[in-house]
Amino acid sequence: MIRPEISNKGRPWSGSAVKKLRFGFTLVELLVVIAIIALLLSILLPSLAKARSQAYRLKCAHNLKQINLAMNMYLNGNEDAYPSAQDPLPTGYWLWMGRGWRSFVEPYLSTRINKDNPSVLLCPEDPTDKNTYEATSFAYSMAFYHSTEQIDMMSSPADTYGPNALPSVPQQCSDVAHPSGKILIGEWSSNHSHIDGRDEGWWGWQGHRNYLFADGQVRFLQAGRIRPARDGLPDANLTIRGIKGIDWPR
Repeated sequence: MIRPEISNKGRPWSGSAVKKLRFGFTLVELLVVIAIIALLLSILLPSLAKARSQAYRLKCAHNLKQINLAMNMYLNGNEDAYPSAQDPLPTGYWLWMGRGWRSFVEPYLSTRINKDNPSVLLCPEDPTDKNTYEATSFAYSMAFYHSTEQIDMMSSPADTYGPNALPSVPQQCSDVAHPSGKILIGEWSSNHSHIDGRDEGWWGWQGHRNYLFADGQVRFLQAGRIRPARDGLPDANLTIRGIKGIDWPR
């Protein structure tokens, strides 16, 4: 027979009395728990940051695929000719700049695009102030609105803008000799990998970028994997042989 516990006054302990005798965590135990949580956070936070960055990179790639759909609709409505206009545009921008060519695809994106509503033209991880480039992250290769001969006459980034700019010549889809190797549109900055110092965009050999190729594929590539262009840089504007040339693989 199990006997009830007897208090010092001769009465059995009640359940509530037993509960009152239970002790909470000691200070040492709380510190141990806090230390374990801190350790777990230190292990998990880098992984979470990496996962977040990868998600942004994939979102950026998805944006380029949406831009590709809009570009294809533009081509279908313009006899398979890529966007072309005389530089500089009335806005003062150059067509290859994101805020220059966006007006050509805007009608196919079902939204009015500006710096406050950039739609798919802004990479979610682009650190650049939206007022700098009016919230646009992507550049359009000028090889798609200049002839092969014109591109092969250029040898400097300065040839892509300024008073020496050559007149535009619309290029056709059929002019692309290597659709899987010619960059059509790509991120200007290395938004998904840190660069020490100034980011030179397509005029520098540092960083990684998402690129949309003429065949519709999107690839995340290190600048060093892009073939040197006419200016000796990974510059899809001045691809050797222009629209008939190859930017990737090297």
